[in-house]
Amino acid sequence: MASFDFIIIGSGALGTFHALHAARAGKRVLILEKDNRPVGATVRNFGQVVPSGLSGRWYHYGRRSLELYREIQQEYDITVRQNGSVYIASDADEWQLANELYDQRRADDYPCELWSKAQTLAKYPVLQPDYVQGALVFPEEVSVEPALMIHRLITYVTTKFPNVTYRNNTAVIGCESTSSGATVWLANGERFQAHKVLICNGSEFRLLYPELFAQSGLVVSKLQMMQTIPLPEVALPGNILTGLTIRRYESFADCPSFANLQTPEHLAELKKWGIHILFKQAPDGSIILGDSHEYATAAQTDDLGFDINEYINQLMIQEASRIVTFPVYRIQRTWAGFYAQTPQEIFEADLENIHIITGIGGKGMTSSAGFSEEKMSFLVE
Repeated sequence: MASFDFIIIGSGALGTFHALHAARAGKRVLILEKDNRPVGATVRNFGQVVPSGLSGRWYHYGRRSLELYREIQQEYDITVRQNGSVYIASDADEWQLANELYDQRRADDYPCELWSKAQTLAKYPVLQPDYVQGALVFPEEVSVEPALMIHRLITYVTTKFPNVTYRNNTAVIGCESTSSGATVWLANGERFQAHKVLICNGSEFRLLYPELFAQSGLVVSKLQMMQTIPLPEVALPGNILTGLTIRRYESFADCPSFANLQTPEHLAELKKWGIHILFKQAPDGSIILGDSHEYATAAQTDDLGFDINEYINQLMIQEASRIVTFPVYRIQRTWAGFYAQTPQEIFEADLENIHIITGIGGKGMTSSAGFSEEKMSFLVE
């Protein structure tokens, strides 16, 4: 039976970054991926790496993640583009929150700028003038292409570190602690052992420890997103976040004025569906926009359904049209992402030599690299 220092189950961002840090520590690592390639939350998002939207330790993990993304990009192209993040405030309340977060981030020595309405429209002439009050800008933040980044990161890790083995199409159906570590077994009957096993299972709750997950408090969020046809005449560089994002993200929730924030009547239906509008332009000129949030418990994820709710999409297109002048209705594809999350920020369970780490929610692309570095520093012996 082949033996490793670490077996990591799941090759999304959380699993692969844990593998990277274990490999950097010189450990022998086996990554096991049940699908042909990662197809979960890691590839069904905007690819926005925005520490500015996080608070507490996740904000600091995000800042460290930016450094790690840049380090890797210098060695191997994982699609990192440093084109910044822009939060567009649409009314006086949002502008007040933008100013308060600006003061906080300046105190943290995190580079940021405030743009007036005129400056914002000069930089982004595709914005609707009536929408813009001003903008809060974080020039050091980056974006990646979610459909490509994780595959290139896996290639980088397995090429750079000969101590890493990657197996796809490999479903793990059992895992147990032993006196010397842990053993996993696959659907095809193979077994492997390791000193430690990390389960980074995303929202897959049925193959391993289903009873534990059913009682975990974990929920799954279904997010709808869309992508326009290529619009080469549109220049929309960076991560574009809007007034609804200011009303949703935890960094703004920490600001003094947030406690008194009221929801205007015209935003009530959007809030009901957890909608906040983001834009990100892909290298081919197409624009990803969304998203929405519907929830189900870990034991009832099928209740979310596999279909796309067209009513939600139309709500998003309508609000996006209030923000930008280009034809957001020219959609070439739409999809749903499913993210595991928990009120406890992240779900962790230690079962002797088996460590379950999931439920990072929408923070994964931004903070997995920094979080897993710290986590692995405790696990590496």
